[in-house]
Amino acid sequence: MIVVTGATGNIGRTLVPLLADAGEDVVAVSRREAPADLPAGVRHARADVGSAADMAPVLAGADALFLLIGGELNAHGESPRALLDAAVGAGVKRVVLVSSQLNSTRPEAPSHARLREFEAAVRGSGLDFTVLRPGGFASNAYAWADAVRSERTVFAPFADVALPVVDPADIAEVAAAALREDGHAGRTYELTGPRAVSPRQQAAALAEALGEEVTFVELSREQARAHLARFMPEEAIDGTLDVLGRPLPAEQEVSGDVERVLGRPARPFAAWAERSLPAFR
Repeated sequence: MIVVTGATGNIGRTLVPLLADAGEDVVAVSRREAPADLPAGVRHARADVGSAADMAPVLAGADALFLLIGGELNAHGESPRALLDAAVGAGVKRVVLVSSQLNSTRPEAPSHARLREFEAAVRGSGLDFTVLRPGGFASNAYAWADAVRSERTVFAPFADVALPVVDPADIAEVAAAALREDGHAGRTYELTGPRAVSPRQQAAALAEALGEEVTFVELSREQARAHLARFMPEEAIDGTLDVLGRPLPAEQEVSGDVERVLGRPARPFAAWAERSLPAFR
């Protein structure tokens, strides 16, 4: 049995059907009610991944755990060791953690301190572990959806700074391989797209997918900061803007880990745009 946390998110909603289609016994965990499109045969558990007491009964009988820490759990919560101890006590043998590329490129970043704690807990758990460190997600472009639908315009800072954003579907496929196959224990995979693309180029890819012109308007750093402050913790804003506007060379490099694990190249941003068109129409 494989327990998938964050089952309704950008990675989980691809990972759950991948595992189910492969014949795995899957428990999809979220804090909300079961989604209507849950694949046949997949069980849903409503639980808080930040609570070991909540997760212990869900983990009973599981062989593997997909661990995604999101939202406020990135900032605070009980010790990550409590959850890993619960997994060990339940008989889990394998854990796959979604971390972040920043834990290698900016290991002192305050915004990722909790993820570093989870990495340490996973590595010290005694379980077979795999750590996934993706760069920026292609799906961050969903933030532009309202403006593209209403004005056919993308508003974004750092128009021509390119980063190799990764398709969450590729993260899901790598996770599925690590959860199901031998040979990934103790590995850390850095996951990126196949090439670096700038916000202006991403807007052009959306325009091509839509078959309509999309105007690009570059925001200043101050304007972008004011926008991020609406939904992002204060301590994470400047670090995020630094990555987007002044990336380190390692953050602009393309990793071959997606292809090494899956035997095919990583999907380009344009493929994500084509698949995600309903959000932008």
